[in-house]
Amino acid sequence: MKRRFLELSYDSSNELIFGVAKNPIKMNNGMVIGGGEVYPEINFTLPPMTIVEESMPEVIEQYKQMINGVCKRAVELFAPGIVVEVELLPEMTVNPQWGIEVCKLVREIMHEYEDKYQLKSVMRITPNDTRDMLRPPRMRAGSYVDRMFETFEGCAKAGAEFLSIESTGGKEINDDALLNGDIKKVILALGILGARDMEYLWGRIVDIANVTGAYPAGDSACGFANTAMVLADKGFIPKVFSAVVRVASVPRSLVAFEMGAIGPSKDCAYEGPYIKTITGAPISIEGKTSACAHLSPIGNITMAIADLWSNESVQNIKLLSDMAPTVYTEQLIYDCRLLNVAGKTREDALKLRDWLVESDSRFDPQAYVLRPDVIYTISKELIKIENNFLRTKLAVQLTIDILRKAYEKGEVNISPREIRWLDIMSMQLEDIPDDEDKFWHQTKDELDMSKFIPGEYGLL
Repeated sequence: MKRRFLELSYDSSNELIFGVAKNPIKMNNGMVIGGGEVYPEINFTLPPMTIVEESMPEVIEQYKQMINGVCKRAVELFAPGIVVEVELLPEMTVNPQWGIEVCKLVREIMHEYEDKYQLKSVMRITPNDTRDMLRPPRMRAGSYVDRMFETFEGCAKAGAEFLSIESTGGKEINDDALLNGDIKKVILALGILGARDMEYLWGRIVDIANVTGAYPAGDSACGFANTAMVLADKGFIPKVFSAVVRVASVPRSLVAFEMGAIGPSKDCAYEGPYIKTITGAPISIEGKTSACAHLSPIGNITMAIADLWSNESVQNIKLLSDMAPTVYTEQLIYDCRLLNVAGKTREDALKLRDWLVESDSRFDPQAYVLRPDVIYTISKELIKIENNFLRTKLAVQLTIDILRKAYEKGEVNISPREIRWLDIMSMQLEDIPDDEDKFWHQTKDELDMSKFIPGEYGLL
């Protein structure tokens, strides 16, 4: 570990607000992320199509169309600046030159709009975590690992400023744990496997950023906590379970920043508000504008302390008005306009922030755990512990306790049939020792060892 966060970056939850971060990121073109302005971060992807060598000219044309549409609309709406994220599909990471070619094209067109129309812009590249394309996954060695890092380096050299990934270390255990409502194995997946993988992965990404001049931006627990949110939305798992998993993902995602990431965190990292509270780094976040990719019960509350406001990945399909990436660019710009007008005075900013929070937090436990006061309370306790496993275990216990108290006070809607799950998770916690090695050896006999390789996580 390069550093540990042992104190919060803010003195109270009232300091947590959109557009302002304790450690803003100053770009060469004058944009400052977290410096008082909330910028839109548009995220787009291909329509359903086959990606092979023969189809690459069509792929390139699709990206050319998308970025031109995005930048043109941003100019027309007088956006002061935009961030563009390209989440590379698996084929574009397995074949690094394809991903690098896409990155280069998109960044060059962004520069053209900056030169011609003074549209300031920054690019985030997110290679796909292709390491799990082998079963069981190889996390630290092999061709998939090598090509993934080659994609990072090539895209950074091609002009992408922010480096991010939605990493999957521990997901091979977490998926079954979610479906079985097994919080013990969630803690294993996030607090041990995921945290260990993050140390390895982000050590490499930070090194690449240092060599290329890019910014190591941050990770996302999308494959863990967002998977839980989608399962809860479909009624497959309890919402309280999903809410607990959300907070349990915080220590794992924090590792990226302990290894040297500086933000802005990834948009689909709904754990981002906790990261901002602890590190002071600016964050990207999504909410109602991510409905193109997934439904959620947290449409407004996430905007409360956003520094970049994003939309999740939208396909390049034709809507009645225009192509979807262009449409979502417009929506994001208008949202950011409102935030930035309110942000001109602290009184108005706090008022809007509180409206955003109150509009969501009472309806769902998954929204409640994103209240600034809840975030601050939990974060303040997490930083008292340095061990990632114990931090994860504590995150689970604190979230259970806060949700139980909120329910008893009538502050959050939790269905009666889900209340018992708070007790179930509490009982599961009682069986978990505080010794990480002891917990691993107690649990490993319950695991399907055909699904993962302990040695890939430094375990015996």
